[in-house]
This record gives sequence, C-alpha cells and structure tokens, in this order.
Amino acid sequence: MKPIAITALASFSPLGNQPDAIWAEYLKPTTQIINRIIGGKTVPVAAISDVLRAEVLVLRQSDHKYKFLDNSVLYAMLASRAAIRQAGWNQNDVFGINIGSSRGATELFENYHEEFITTGKTATLASPTTTMGNISSWVAHDLKASGPEISHSITCSTALHALLNGVAWLRSGMVDKFLVGGSEASLTPFTIAQMQALKIYSKEEGEYPCRAFDLNKEKNTMVLGEGAGVLCMQTESSEKALAYIEGVGYATDILEHGISISTEAECFQKSMTMAMGKFSTEDIDGIVMHAPGTIKGDLSEYKAIQKLFGDKLPLLTTNKWKLGHTFGASGILSVELAVMMLQHQQFVGVPFVETSNNDVPLRKILVNAVGFGGNAVTVLVSV
Repeated sequence: MKPIAITALASFSPLGNQPDAIWAEYLKPTTQIINRIIGGKTVPVAAISDVLRAEVLVLRQSDHKYKFLDNSVLYAMLASRAAIRQAGWNQNDVFGINIGSSRGATELFENYHEEFITTGKTATLASPTTTMGNISSWVAHDLKASGPEISHSITCSTALHALLNGVAWLRSGMVDKFLVGGSEASLTPFTIAQMQALKIYSKEEGEYPCRAFDLNKEKNTMVLGEGAGVLCMQTESSEKALAYIEGVGYATDILEHGISISTEAECFQKSMTMAMGKFSTEDIDGIVMHAPGTIKGDLSEYKAIQKLFGDKLPLLTTNKWKLGHTFGASGILSVELAVMMLQHQQFVGVPFVETSNNDVPLRKILVNAVGFGGNAVTVLVSV
C-alpha cells in the first residue's frame, strides 16, 4: 500500500507528555512501576505523575461539562490537543477521529454501580458518561471537529485496531486526515481484582515487577498502567512526517478458552506477514512486541517471531516492563517507542534481556498488539 504519513504523535502516560522527556525516560534502565494502595490493597502499578494529574484537574475544572467525565476521556483530550497542535491541524481541517478503550470509563462505572447497590438509584449522567463512544465524541467536541467520530473496544489491541480503521478510511478517499489512538484509566479496584482472578497479575518483588519478555520467568508478572496515546495520519507525504506506516496486518486466533492464545501465536504470524507485504524478513530491523509479562503471552509471541524470522531475528523489545500494560492504549504507546527509535536511530532494549547488534541502522520496525480473544494487529513503521 502507499505509505501513510504520521504527522504527529502525542501521549499522556507514566513517562510524561513531552517527547524529549519521554525519550529521556526510555533511555533510563529504571521502571515507572511502583507500589500503590488501590482498593485497600498494595499492588504494583504504573500511574501518571502528580504533575500530569494536576493537568487533568485543570482540564476537568475548565468546563462544567467536563466535571462529570471519566479520566479515560480527559487523558484522551489532553493527548489529542497536543497532537493537533503538533500536526498544525485547525478547525478548517476535516479529519476523522477513532479513539478506543478496552475498559472505557471504568472508574465512573464502578462508582455509579456502588451508588446503585447502596441506594438503589444512580446519577442522571451515569449512562452518557460511561458509554463506549464517550471518548471520541468528547474529543471531537473539545477539538470542534467536523469529521466522522468512531470509538470501539477490542481489548488490548484496541488502539492498533483504531489505526487500522483510520488507514481504511484514508485509503478509501473518504477523508485525507485521521486522528487515532487509545486511552485507559484502569487503575481501579475492580479491574485489578479481575486480573488477579486470572492469576496473571504480578507478585514480583524485585527491581522490575513486570518481567516482560523474560522468557525464563516462572510466574506471571503483568502489571497495569494508565495513559493515552494518539497519532495524526494523512495520505499526503508531509515535511512534518515523523515516520510512515508502510503496512498493516491483522488476524484472530481460534480460541480454546476466553483468554487463550495459540502456542506459536498463529495470529501474530499472520498479522506480521500481512504487515510486511512485499518486504522480506531481512528488511525488518526491529519489533516492538506486545509481551504483556505473562508466561504464555510472551513465549507464544516469541515463538511466532522465530517461526517467521528463523535464526536471523531482528532486534526485539517491549515497553511494558517500564510503563505497565495500558490495555487499549498500549498499541499506540508501542508505536510511539518505535517512532522514537527510528527518529533517534537508537534501539531501546529491555534491561534484563540480552541483545546484540544494537547499533544497526533502524529503517523498518514492526509493532505488535493482541488482546483477549486472540485479535492481533501488526503495523510496519518506517522512516
């Protein structure tokens, strides 16, 4: 397919919200995961900083309508404002919006549900502020956008499915600009309890609570994070282009149970093959893996990569050891890492995983995401 330009990329996460600061954090071997008390229990999480939390409060107080919105909406608003400024888009530009979430307005929903259980009643705005389309519609309102607005939830690959949808709209010619991404504010008692019930949440007490891409770990070490990431795409090449999307791929595993993935992640084998298209495995310099920190999830993705690339593996990395698993936002935050590595021509590895040939030129990087349901997406990003 004809490459699509990424003309802006903005995020709001435990790494910060300024590109230079985010890159500086990536160059450190330290993690953003710390222990916090959530729902009366101490758990490892990656939360946004107090400085960013203050920005959320300012936004919440800036408009009486924003007072009742979930943090997942406000994170997306702040990231989207930054991306639009960076791309130079204004109210005369017609652009689509597709920002999804895995959990959606989970904190609001939990609060409203508790209120209902306690009193038998709920607030007037309980429904509109917890619907899945809530994020894109409020972002569109905040940006005064006039293009199509879409929101969806496809578990942890939601943001890259939003990117897929944006690519489809751009290739159709129905629009020439699209804002895509994902947002998640999932550090809530019920959400963490669900992950603990699945026995995948980390109990690791070492320096790195999330051992993402450590293929020798003997227990699951997934840790939740929060944040949002969005990018601006357009069909025309631009001198503002940070990078280009040269291919997209997608596939779904046949499930054995609700959270399974096949032993060799056939969905990833298919999605990576589709994303590479006319390019060979030798053209790929690196892969930002999904690698959530679970035993089966990390190993199956690695086996899928081995199946495709054989003995000549590209450089492999993931960012979940540093900022946790941000569910529906994770795919775009992985794209951000890929774009930054391409821009700076520097590979960022996992500190507890050995890599070699780290100084090779970086031209093409694959980004993987998959979620419950085996719904994989791969994006090929290049300079």
